[in-house]
Amino acid sequence: MDKSDDFVVRFATVNGSGTASANAIIAKSIFRMGISVGSKNRIPSNIQGMPTYYDIRVSSSGWRGPCDSVSLLLALNRLSLQDDQKKVRTGGVVVYDDAAFLAPEHRRSELSYIPIPLTRLAQKHFGKVKQRMTLQNVIYVGFMVSLLQIDPAVALALIDQRYSGKELAPLNCQAFEIGYDAGRSHSCPFVVSAQQRSIDCTKKIFVDGNYAAALGCLYAGATVVGWYPITPSTSLVENFKGLCDRYRRGKDDKKTAAIIQCEDEICAIGVVIGAQWMGARAFTATSGPGLSLMNEFLGYAYYSETPAVLFDVQRAGPSTGLPTNTQQADLTLAAFASHGDTKQVLLFPGTVKECFSMAVEAFDIAERLQTPVIVMSDLNLGMNSYVSDPFEWEQAFDRGKRLESVDYQPYHRYEDRDGDHIPYRSLPGIDPKLAFFTRGSGHDKFGRYTEDPQAYQDLMERLDAKLTKASANLPAPEHKHRGSKDCLVYFGSTEEIIAELDASLDNKFDLVRIRSFPFPRSLEKRLQQYRRVIVLEQNRDAQMARLVLGEFKGLSGVETLNCYDGEELSCEKVLKLWPE
Repeated sequence: MDKSDDFVVRFATVNGSGTASANAIIAKSIFRMGISVGSKNRIPSNIQGMPTYYDIRVSSSGWRGPCDSVSLLLALNRLSLQDDQKKVRTGGVVVYDDAAFLAPEHRRSELSYIPIPLTRLAQKHFGKVKQRMTLQNVIYVGFMVSLLQIDPAVALALIDQRYSGKELAPLNCQAFEIGYDAGRSHSCPFVVSAQQRSIDCTKKIFVDGNYAAALGCLYAGATVVGWYPITPSTSLVENFKGLCDRYRRGKDDKKTAAIIQCEDEICAIGVVIGAQWMGARAFTATSGPGLSLMNEFLGYAYYSETPAVLFDVQRAGPSTGLPTNTQQADLTLAAFASHGDTKQVLLFPGTVKECFSMAVEAFDIAERLQTPVIVMSDLNLGMNSYVSDPFEWEQAFDRGKRLESVDYQPYHRYEDRDGDHIPYRSLPGIDPKLAFFTRGSGHDKFGRYTEDPQAYQDLMERLDAKLTKASANLPAPEHKHRGSKDCLVYFGSTEEIIAELDASLDNKFDLVRIRSFPFPRSLEKRLQQYRRVIVLEQNRDAQMARLVLGEFKGLSGVETLNCYDGEELSCEKVLKLWPE
């Protein structure tokens, strides 16, 4: 492929300088021109001062995953400029603020350099320091729009939309024009053009996974959130709050949703369980450290058969780890959350569209099975924006086996009357005949406290059978069968690179995407057909492979391909690690 048909633009800036919004405007402008685009925002975990990067990939083939090399670099961080240019591929272009001196001996002969008088332009046209610091971001947007040959009208409309009502909004158009005019005198081999158009942007959306999940929760009927802020899940609840402020309104415009910021994650999951016990649809969002703290309550919900929905937007661990890096390393923690014999339902969205749809499904599954459901997103999927088809929704909820009245006596909360391992549930205050004790201690099918060994064993076997049977009705694995003897297994946000990786491997492997846990037995039969099963995952300890081998003990020929540096997977990275 020609370098101009598939290239990456990187914005190398300083954390805390307000450049994320400016960079997103350029990505959205390319999208609105009908060109498939992928974006990655890489930020450090400090408040400000360290290097931050925003990548935009433009590909005529529609590849949206990250690349290991950069074609066009906008280098605005003076301290990291020399290191940043090392990532630019041969024939690439470096755009830099000419106020940052770049000595000839530090330049690479195989690169082109374009100076932008960013600081001088801001000082010349805007007198106040605060104005200069803010508006120079808009100046470089204009410069890059000109350099990349983006439609300026599209960019200006987005600028007006993003900064409308802000203090400096009247000056944004001026700042953009200053930068656009400065870019006219330069040319670049990397531009967006009509030939690259492959999508109808009026029939697509450009959105991040956390917003998609928040929207899914709104459509699912969620009205209660218990949460404690933690990167990278915070924006999921913030987005939900914004949606509720607009759409969760009752009579006299009063709010009809409760969003409770708790003192810690233990309290947060307790709020969710309490609200679900009362009949509300409730959820929390967290990441690995928060999930660790929630384990005891998750065991309580599992054992007492109380629905709960949790979003785990995974990051690199253990401990504090790398809070702003991505990983898929909470799998075994989530699958068996809590002490004792527990097994939790996990959903693995692979796209922003699935972040929406699985958010809706999670509430139905939780109430149908009367158990916690954990949606396993990650930082890459949650905090980056993707081109997607519009979301779809069917206006029907599954509230499970919930009684409003009873025509038989006595009612026993934990009795399996239908032989499907799921008892009938009632809500407090509906009918005195439906009253029961919710127990996290030993109990029998009648809801009575007991330490009888047989009663305990019967209950634990029913709980296991409930999830085993239900696994056939969870989101099913996707299988691309070509008759190969070898199979690549993957899950979650890895989906974004699979089409590119598959093409690089000449379509020689069958593909299986896992979408939920516990696994259906049909997955075991499918995997047993292969001589070789390679599991691709973003963690050190092959956690998905361990789950597969733990559930399917007769399976053989399983290999693992593990990436765990905290960065998003790229096709190049996987190919370098590909087993012989």
